[in-house]
Amino acid sequence: MTPVALIGAASGWGAGFRHTEEGPAALRQLGLAHELGAQGVPAQWRGMVRTEKRWREHPRVRVPETFGLVARHGAALADEVSRAMAARRFPVVLGGDHAIAMGSWGGFARALQYEPFGLIWLDAHLDAHTVETTPSMNAHGMSAAALLGHGYAPFLAFCDGVLRPEHLCYIGVRSYESEEMALLRRLGVRIILMEEVKRRGMKAALAEALAIATRGTVGFGLTIDLDGFDPEDAPGIGLKEPDGLRAAATLGALRGLAGHPLLRALEIVEYIPEFDRDHQTARLVRDLILALLAPVPALVDTAEMMRR
Repeated sequence: MTPVALIGAASGWGAGFRHTEEGPAALRQLGLAHELGAQGVPAQWRGMVRTEKRWREHPRVRVPETFGLVARHGAALADEVSRAMAARRFPVVLGGDHAIAMGSWGGFARALQYEPFGLIWLDAHLDAHTVETTPSMNAHGMSAAALLGHGYAPFLAFCDGVLRPEHLCYIGVRSYESEEMALLRRLGVRIILMEEVKRRGMKAALAEALAIATRGTVGFGLTIDLDGFDPEDAPGIGLKEPDGLRAAATLGALRGLAGHPLLRALEIVEYIPEFDRDHQTARLVRDLILALLAPVPALVDTAEMMRR
């Protein structure tokens, strides 16, 4: 089995809740690599990519400066992901807010020498704003647009248009603004809203997304924003959108992708340990990785997970 490189992307400057910066270190301290190894997934922490400013020490950084922090962090993360893949490691990037997707998939594309790749995007939101359309000026709402070639020039410097719209599929969206939806519709991106997931079922939605992500591509990845899940299953997040993806059904569907020869990378974002409840969301992070990468369906005792 390909060794897994756990890459912490410790930044909260792209979000309204800066606490996401603390997610990767918490997962490391909770013994994530050990837990994965116990289930047959050979995982090691490769690095922890940080910004030069910690949010608790600099709580009033202005928006233009946050963009600079996000851009420099993304460029460093892209380097780390590209190096991991060059060393024949399977990158699992752990955030951090969803602005890190620009670095994760920018580096992924570089490692693939910019051949076409697919991306399955599980999220409550579209993250497809530009500076001209965003109501919040939070960079985590701009990452998909940048990957598709639209947005702020310093972001585009390391991820400009690396993802083709016909290879991107969203699952679970239920909160968005009209401007970002208009951009994605114009580009022809497939968006499976949460209401459609409920009607068709998660397995059917994921099967369609897989077909999109693998049609004419050399590989694909998944980016999973934990706020795509119902807050009952993922309390350790900042933006709690009700009526979301349920953990059991999603994990069951994702196990169908385990061992897929074109699966090349995984990203899980927006974990906030301070908001978590009895490590419930940390366990979900672990289970998402196991669902996709364990050599056999993992039978885990969640009561024993991460007690220390």
